[in-house]
Amino acid sequence: MRLSFHGADRTVTGSCHLIETAGKKILIDCGVYQGDAAMEAANRGDFGFDPASIDMLILTHAHLDHCGRIPLLVKRGFRGEIIATPPTRELARLVMLDSARLQEEDTRRELRKAARWTPATPAEEPLYGLNDALRAVDFFGRLVRYGTVELAPNITATFTDAGHILGSASVLITARENGGVKRIAMSGDIGNAGRPLLNDPVAPAAADAVVMESTYGDRDHKPMEQSLKEFYEALGAIRARGGNAVIPAFALDRTQELLFFIKKGVLENKLPPDLQVFVDSPMAISATDITRRSPDFLAPSIAAALREGDDPFAPPRLRFTKLAADSMEINNIRSGAVIIAGSGMATGGRVLHHLLRNLDRPECGVVIVGFAAAGTLARRIVDGEKHVSILGQDVRVRAQIYTINGFSGHAGRSELIAWRKTVEAPLTFLTHGEAAVMQKLASALPGQTRMPALGETVEI
Repeated sequence: MRLSFHGADRTVTGSCHLIETAGKKILIDCGVYQGDAAMEAANRGDFGFDPASIDMLILTHAHLDHCGRIPLLVKRGFRGEIIATPPTRELARLVMLDSARLQEEDTRRELRKAARWTPATPAEEPLYGLNDALRAVDFFGRLVRYGTVELAPNITATFTDAGHILGSASVLITARENGGVKRIAMSGDIGNAGRPLLNDPVAPAAADAVVMESTYGDRDHKPMEQSLKEFYEALGAIRARGGNAVIPAFALDRTQELLFFIKKGVLENKLPPDLQVFVDSPMAISATDITRRSPDFLAPSIAAALREGDDPFAPPRLRFTKLAADSMEINNIRSGAVIIAGSGMATGGRVLHHLLRNLDRPECGVVIVGFAAAGTLARRIVDGEKHVSILGQDVRVRAQIYTINGFSGHAGRSELIAWRKTVEAPLTFLTHGEAAVMQKLASALPGQTRMPALGETVEI
């Protein structure tokens, strides 16, 4: 069994691993790099393998850094089967189509800018377009609920709930070859236990090697109770100052969790009753609909509420704004609005327009409730930059910035260690984390631990 790393290289984005066993080539995820210009440029590079040679792709979950290069993989020759849980298939379709749309919009914007210059500056083509994303959806095949599925003769995959987002999975690949059995456990992204919407993560039992994410391997999150208190206090303070709250939020899971907590806060008199709540993201709106339709992948209490007609994602005065015209109307609201918009790292999407109009207002607030990769606009705001560029405009950062990390969908250090200790395995490969973070986590894990380089290949 051979394992190659094509999305590691000491980064928290761009997950992509290749397993070659029993005559088959199995890709685990195929995500984009997110962050600075160098990372974005890496997305256009060679995969490190021939896409046409891949027999199947197992998608652990639908975040862009795990599924975002699938349309490019198809564009460059992949003709295999994509295997995932039912919610992951639906959510990945949303994510890939949204990514393609944003890329095409960026290209059109650059072409308009280029037309003003003499000589004209060529605009970079999008990584892929809507047609590529739609074609990628056609390659989704078997839908797997948590359990074991035969991938091919002598190869099985066991899906367990990763507790990260709706439908997310850790996957154990088991293969019989050369008279023996080999097992590789792929963690995917491991969830933060004790969250209200999802079940806690479940680790595979045993393996010869574990490929494990390490995003928060150097620190634990604040307790949810403390983070929720900070969240309510932030929204209350912004309302008292007479401003708006802008929340860059991931469309998948984070938006639904925020809606749940806002409803809870209003009903328990912990939030002002006159807050106007906007979900200004077509993708987040669709993701909320998918979540409502997927009770079997939610925590039992949430599933029960949905079946009884008590929508946990519908706080008072909630408004979904799908159309661009409805989004623009929010700009007329100067006070009392809670605007949840994508993207979560503020790398694109409608949140840019809301930041453009509210970031320079001292009475307003920006509430960061998720991980922000280095180089992204959200990270620059969190790091305290006083001026940022948004849609080509220089914007002063005068709004109050609130960073609340307890909402993270990723396990913290203690939970990562506990998850790994559950798996009986002599070897761990740490990926999906910054180098210094990996080193701190490695010292606390059982057995041998390695940090593979981009393109490295090992025999298991």
